Amino acid sequence: MQGVWFYTILSVFIVSIISFVGVLTLSIKTEKLKKFLIFLVSFSAGALLGDAFIHLLPEVIEESGFTLLVSGFVLSGIFFSLFIEKIIHWNHCHMPITKGHVHTFSIMNLVGDGVHNFIDGLIIGASYLVSIPVGIATTIAVVLHEIPQEIGDFGVLLHGGFTKKKALFSNFLTAVTAIIGAIVALLLSSSVENLVLFLVPFAAGNFIYIACTDLIPELHKDSVKISHSLLQVVFFLLGIAVMFSLILLE
Repeated sequence: MQGVWFYTILSVFIVSIISFVGVLTLSIKTEKLKKFLIFLVSFSAGALLGDAFIHLLPEVIEESGFTLLVSGFVLSGIFFSLFIEKIIHWNHCHMPITKGHVHTFSIMNLVGDGVHNFIDGLIIGASYLVSIPVGIATTIAVVLHEIPQEIGDFGVLLHGGFTKKKALFSNFLTAVTAIIGAIVALLLSSSVENLVLFLVPFAAGNFIYIACTDLIPELHKDSVKISHSLLQVVFFLLGIAVMFSLILLE
């Protein structure tokens, strides 16, 4: 069991470090970077929806079928995002406007990312309980899944008003929830399957809400040029395509 704990914690730590992938953009000047941020937002929207409908929902439906309970968990994820965003909006409207004004959609993206990373940790921990080889294979799949996701998330945070350093640090904080998820999986190994059956559709609901109500509307604000609009569509489809291609590696 000690070996399981070691490999699990090591794996989720590696997954958490991927949150710093945005550091690759630090050498790019902010002015040039901002021109491409909207396309990263588009990529992230596609990746979130692709993840929800290609990975998360099929996984839980394969386990328990498409039941009313699963639908309820998806709706609870959507409601959770709506509730959290209402609270953020209320606080947002009662705070003075500053130069470093941070947009609500970027905070919502962090909330959704935190839930998603928690589930990643939960699944990694559960896979190591099966066997170490299965755990390693799952970790590789999660790593490949996280790289495009974190690049998109970094772009969303910058577009939402975060500085580069604050975006990197915030992304890392949400990534740490993977460690918490893994510990929960190991401590509650007898009931972790039931937890996954709830949290997976719950996370899908979060992703659907964030992509459709927070990110996609941002794309409509930058649709003056037809070329920009077409590129947004291309990046959106690219985000979905990346999530779909990962099926071949699972």
